[in-house]
Amino acid sequence: MYRHFKIYKPYGYLSQFVTNQKKAGKHRLLGELYDFPEGTMAVGRLDKDSEGLLLLTTNGKLSTKITAGDSEKEYYVQVDGEITSEAMESLTNGVDISIQGKTYTTLPCKAEKLDAVPSFPERTKKVRDERHGPTSWISVTLTEGKFRQVKKMTAAVGFPTLRLVRVRIANELLDGMDVGEVREISEVKF
Repeated sequence: MYRHFKIYKPYGYLSQFVTNQKKAGKHRLLGELYDFPEGTMAVGRLDKDSEGLLLLTTNGKLSTKITAGDSEKEYYVQVDGEITSEAMESLTNGVDISIQGKTYTTLPCKAEKLDAVPSFPERTKKVRDERHGPTSWISVTLTEGKFRQVKKMTAAVGFPTLRLVRVRIANELLDGMDVGEVREISEVKF
């Protein structure tokens, strides 16, 4: 029987259980958060500097279906500066980013400025303080997920990402979870 989990991946953790990197001891891995069953794999990834919702499963077919399909992934993103309506429109329509040295135009997506600062637990490494100027929070919802795509998109429109938190994958929500919290879920609905 397959098992499924959702976790609030903390800042500074890799979205994997083992690493072949020479300095492996310096990296924090998902297995440190919970005693996952053998064969558990991350469904997609969040890079080391990103945080938020990550799904895990022992069902490889489900993992492929989610990552290769059209499941929406929603991110709350803190960007440097007061983001403009022109930048938001560009994000929505698609922007050119570099993927493995080639230019790629992102698919149209949903992007909107958030009216209030989201309530997330404090990050272990401080983002920065007000002395460095204003910041904005936006929501970006994609169905694709290229390498560091959201960060590359916000940089392409002139507003680099300072903090990125994934809050939703299809119908699964981060839902007030604590950083590092793991919840076993009975089924994954997509």
